[in-house]
Amino acid sequence: MKKGLSIVINIALFAVIVLLALQVVKSIQAPIKFSNEQKMRETQVVERLIDIRNAEVLYKNANSQYTNSFDSLIMFCQTAEIPIVKIVPDPDDTTFTRTINDTLGFVKVMDSIRGKRNSFNINDIKFVPFSQPQQQFELEAGLIKRNGIDIPVFEARTPYEVYLANPGASFSEKEWNQRRDNAKAERESINRYAGLKVGSMEEATTDGNWEKL
Repeated sequence: MKKGLSIVINIALFAVIVLLALQVVKSIQAPIKFSNEQKMRETQVVERLIDIRNAEVLYKNANSQYTNSFDSLIMFCQTAEIPIVKIVPDPDDTTFTRTINDTLGFVKVMDSIRGKRNSFNINDIKFVPFSQPQQQFELEAGLIKRNGIDIPVFEARTPYEVYLANPGASFSEKEWNQRRDNAKAERESINRYAGLKVGSMEEATTDGNWEKL
């Protein structure tokens, strides 16, 4: 009887040890899995923000200002063309020091932004990848004054709560939300935007915050 009880106790202890070991492994792997999932999602969000930046820069070149309307930005990309310019020597300059811009042709803005991506859809440029339900990037544009001069600026952004709203595989909703909130608190503790953005409404830049890490 005592021998049988001892076996039962040993089995129970072994089960507890295995359970604790699994919990330790899970606690180590969970932050790594969250970080990997966050990076995977942010790669696609950054790609979309770069498209927005490229479109805004071309829009400004054509209109001398940025736009805060995705409808206007998309329409511009669908209809506008930009010149293909080559810098050549000025044939009327006998000193061979001046140059002129020789327009070789035109290319559609949408084709310039699309690049080699066959599946590119300009109408998707406003939507945040992984947002459920689907949400748009926040888009602002305006002017800031520097040395008495009005300078056009824009900013497109989306917070963690949008593209990290839904749990990744192997995460419960509670655990996922806790890790997302921890990541947000960590960013805010060093006065960084808890999300991804490009441009700024406070300074004349078209940089993305992922480029300033």
